[in-house]
Amino acid sequence: MNHVSHSTIKIVSRIFFASLFLSSLFLSPISLAEGSGSFKRAGDWLVGAKVANLNPAVNSAVSIGGFVEADFDTFPLLDFRYFLGDRIALEAIAGTTKHQIGVKETALGDLNLGSIKVLPPTITLQYHFDTGTNFLPYVGAGINYTFFYDDDPGDSAGITYSDEVGFAFNVGFDYPLGERTYLNLDLKKYKLSTNVEVDAGAAGTATADVDLDPLVISIGFGWKF
Repeated sequence: MNHVSHSTIKIVSRIFFASLFLSSLFLSPISLAEGSGSFKRAGDWLVGAKVANLNPAVNSAVSIGGFVEADFDTFPLLDFRYFLGDRIALEAIAGTTKHQIGVKETALGDLNLGSIKVLPPTITLQYHFDTGTNFLPYVGAGINYTFFYDDDPGDSAGITYSDEVGFAFNVGFDYPLGERTYLNLDLKKYKLSTNVEVDAGAAGTATADVDLDPLVISIGFGWKF
C-alpha cells in the first residue's frame, strides 16, 4: 500500500504543477492587464462543491506482526472559506470516506478487518497570493479531529479505532471563471494516526499503532458571496 501511495503522490504532484504552469501560459491579455486582486476581499465567503480522492500512506506497528492496508476512496466534498483579510482566509471542509481495511502477514495469517467510515473535519488557515493574474495560488496549514464510525469488523469479533487530532498542510489555486464563480484545485497532506484494537476471538486481542497520513486531492467549482 505504501508503494501505491507514494506513486500516486508523485503522479499527482506532476499533474498539479503542470496544471499551474499551463494555467499561467494561457491567461488572456485582458486577465493579465486587469489582474485579479479584486476577486478575493476581506469579508468574502467562497463555497466550493468538489470531487475528492483520499489515499492513505499507511505505516503500522502490529502486535502480532505484519502490516495494515487501507484502500483509497473518492467522495463528494464541500469547502467553506471566509476571508479575514484580503490575503488571509479560514477554511472548513465537510466530507466523509469509507475504506476497506486488512492486515497482511501476521502470526495469524492475513486478516480481513472489514470497513470503516472516516469523518475528518478540518480547519485550515490559508495565505492567498496576489499574482496580478487569474491564477490565484494559496498555501495553508491547519488542524483536524478525525472520527471513525460505522465499522464492519470483517473476520474479527470486534474492532475499535481511536478518534485522534491531526494536522494538515495545504496548497492549491483558484481560477476565476466570472465575477462570482471559480475553478479550484486543492491538495491537503495530513499527519494522522489511530490506535486499533482487534478482538480475534480465541486468539486473543491484537493491537496496532497506525499512521494513516493521507493525501486528499479535490477539484471542483465554487461561488463567491
